[in-house]
Amino acid sequence: MTPLSVSIITLNEEKNIERCLHSLKGVADEIVVVDSMSTDRTKEICLQFGTTFIEQSFLGHIEQKNSAIERTTHEHVLSLDADEALSPELAAAILRAKEKGFPADGYSMNRLSWYCDDFIRHGTWYPDRKIRLIRKGKGSFGGLNPHDKIIMQPGSKLLHLEGDLLHYTYYTIEEHVIQGNKFSTISAKSMSEKGRKARPHNLIFNPMMAFLQHYIIKAGFLDGFNGLVIAHQQAYQTFLKYAKLMQMQREAAKIRP
Repeated sequence: MTPLSVSIITLNEEKNIERCLHSLKGVADEIVVVDSMSTDRTKEICLQFGTTFIEQSFLGHIEQKNSAIERTTHEHVLSLDADEALSPELAAAILRAKEKGFPADGYSMNRLSWYCDDFIRHGTWYPDRKIRLIRKGKGSFGGLNPHDKIIMQPGSKLLHLEGDLLHYTYYTIEEHVIQGNKFSTISAKSMSEKGRKARPHNLIFNPMMAFLQHYIIKAGFLDGFNGLVIAHQQAYQTFLKYAKLMQMQREAAKIRP
């Protein structure tokens, strides 16, 4: 059976990492954890599972994940976040691909997110298809921090795996609000570095479209109260992203000679 490496990045993930590692039993032949100097029990838990544990200052979501992949030793790598875990169906699908020698260069999977007290099965949060299993040299993380994604090389063969990648996002609305504020700052900085510009209409229409896309177009209303909360948060985070980008533009204009 073709060996499989798993790469994971962590920072104070004692609440999630054990569930993630437990789901990899019988699937992973090697687990490499690149940790951003955790101060909780993350290292202790990872070492109990026999992982290769590497401590490294955080480079950025994209950069840290690519660094973790580079630290693995096998040709095929599954990249996970610490708050993710394989469903039994997805684990079985990966094992079937291993038995066949991984005939594709990359594999996508649906991600099913847990929010507060239930899984979210509609809106823009599901099926939330992600490429996470790749042959080295055929794909790497790119995109715009913090919303990284694996980008495959042209001509790469891609297959889809059955089952869900379980994503345990937020246990409270407060956690969602705090993380949304943090992510909007990272997004605004990334956009600024790429030369992107914000205009007043972005503060009005983009948040409106974010809400409509999740709640109406993608039927997020079927997730009840949680679906409504997520739609509002999607809109608010979009507003913050463009507002912060516009603030950066205004401050840059002040210091120009």
